[in-house]
Amino acid sequence: MKKVFGFSLFLALILFLAACGSSGEGDASSEEGNGSEGSEGGESLSGSVTIDGSSTVYPIMEGLTYRFNQEQPDVELSLNSSGSGGGFKKSTVGEIDLSNASRPIKEEEKQRAEENDVNLHELELAYDGLSVVVSQQNDFVEELTTDQLKQIFLESSDVQKWSDLNEEWPDENIKIFSPGHDSGTFDYWNEVILEEEPMKEGENTTLSENDNTLVTGIKNDPYAIGYFGYAYYAENEDSLRALAIENPDGEMVAPSGETIQDGSYAPLSRPLFTYVNTAKMKENEEVAEFVKFALNNAGEAAEEVGYVALNEEEYQSQLEEIKGMTE
Repeated sequence: MKKVFGFSLFLALILFLAACGSSGEGDASSEEGNGSEGSEGGESLSGSVTIDGSSTVYPIMEGLTYRFNQEQPDVELSLNSSGSGGGFKKSTVGEIDLSNASRPIKEEEKQRAEENDVNLHELELAYDGLSVVVSQQNDFVEELTTDQLKQIFLESSDVQKWSDLNEEWPDENIKIFSPGHDSGTFDYWNEVILEEEPMKEGENTTLSENDNTLVTGIKNDPYAIGYFGYAYYAENEDSLRALAIENPDGEMVAPSGETIQDGSYAPLSRPLFTYVNTAKMKENEEVAEFVKFALNNAGEAAEEVGYVALNEEEYQSQLEEIKGMTE
């Protein structure tokens, strides 16, 4: 009897420990499930979202895709930077879900999209101040008028050296660094500064779709000058200096969060966009949820990398539009 009682007690203990282990595993599984749920209604998503386009918008979208992936790890996010024009080449034929742009879509791009039965819906993400910069090694230029910018950058100008612009400045060739022709930043510069006239190109001009290439070239040359989005300047303030530029009121204004948002840094302040393929957004829940997530978080993501957020009402208004299209 003692042996039977001992075995029964041992068996009861085994069953009790097994039950405890099963309960613990259930709790862990529940916690893991909670951690993978998304922010929209707690639903876990899969699938993919493909994004390409502006290098200026890239830092904002990089932050947004990272955050979204923390909440939706099963969604495959592809983010590339081929310039605004490069993004539109893909989005207007339906190759990608979202196309980042530092300028509005052009009429010929709209027409190409229509010919391919693609509808692209424009969304504003933030404001940018296109910054004209020189190296911290440059100790002679503090500000420039728009007329001086034209003399530096226009092909038709005879200005080749800094001394051609101001006799007190060095007798050294001006080295120009500019975004490439597929860049929305180049398009904007071409419109508001060059007024659609050809820009200088040659041995003293470097064109690149990669803003980091421009940053490196300018910061290492005291006689270089270039332009790109404010975030790339803000990230490199220790090696670059942003120049004050003459606005339409004749005031010399340097780019900052305040001057970009209040419009006094003109004519070089501009909105930044992403364009979503509406059919892909309606067909694929992961695309729709990413767009909603982006609008809910774009302001914070923009300010983290040096851009300027829209007013909250502007984000909410766009968010309501998207909800109306997808729900």
